Amino acid sequence: MAMKVTLEQLIRAAGELPPMPQAAQKALQLIRDPEVNMGEVAAVLAVDQVLSGLVLRMANSAFYGLPGRVVTVHQAVMVLGSNAVRDMLLASTVAGYLSRPLPGYALPGGALWRHALGVAIGARWIFEKRRWKGTDEVYYAGLLCDIGKLPFEKLLRGVQAEAGEWLHGSFLEMERQYFGIDHALLGAEIGRRWHLPDELITAIAHHHQPATASQYREMVAAVHVADAAMMMLGVGVGVDGLRYRLDGDALDLLGFEESEMEELIRQVTDQIYLAELFLSDRAPGW
Repeated sequence: MAMKVTLEQLIRAAGELPPMPQAAQKALQLIRDPEVNMGEVAAVLAVDQVLSGLVLRMANSAFYGLPGRVVTVHQAVMVLGSNAVRDMLLASTVAGYLSRPLPGYALPGGALWRHALGVAIGARWIFEKRRWKGTDEVYYAGLLCDIGKLPFEKLLRGVQAEAGEWLHGSFLEMERQYFGIDHALLGAEIGRRWHLPDELITAIAHHHQPATASQYREMVAAVHVADAAMMMLGVGVGVDGLRYRLDGDALDLLGFEESEMEELIRQVTDQIYLAELFLSDRAPGW
């Protein structure tokens, strides 16, 4: 039986999500300029205690081979470079959204965040291996692909008494049956409210059903395959985790070989470990 909830109510819930920290927004805006002076980025980050701590922790991690030698934010951003700083800023911000428990999806704290980060890393790896443009965009699309689960989750708790019906069939169809929309389409609505680019909104909307996308099909397919890889790993797998099908046409569109899945999973595992080193206090449950 469908719940009496309107799209406007869902969008209002999406609008209650906190905005990106001002320092992070400003730094990301600067980094979009390929001629950016990283000293300006450092000055912006230095006024935010949390972000300053994150860049210093990352620069002093064993991965960069300079433990204890980086003592200022300016030094840290020079060591890391614009790409690493950009990824850290977006990842740390999204961690704040996605790290909370989602009982409606049977996801403990940190689970959805780990899943999102893995999808982002995997989707970008697929693009990088093919030397396609849009590696940044596909990373962001992967990171935000399940953002619609946040306002949706509270509603799911209201139908737990009918949980038996959720054990069969497509989870997306069940969401639509109860609420008139699924979490992927709701995530796309959130993306519109955040003024995300069209390609990200499209990837979020269609990442479970890539065949329905009429634009940005390679990006949608990459997010879809990376999402499937994370499910195979068992990362962020809740009540809905094994209820989605891997689309063979998406694999064909990417020219994705069976042997690549193992390599993708290995890359994702290694890079999630690195993220864990400097974001552990932002993503509970790690």
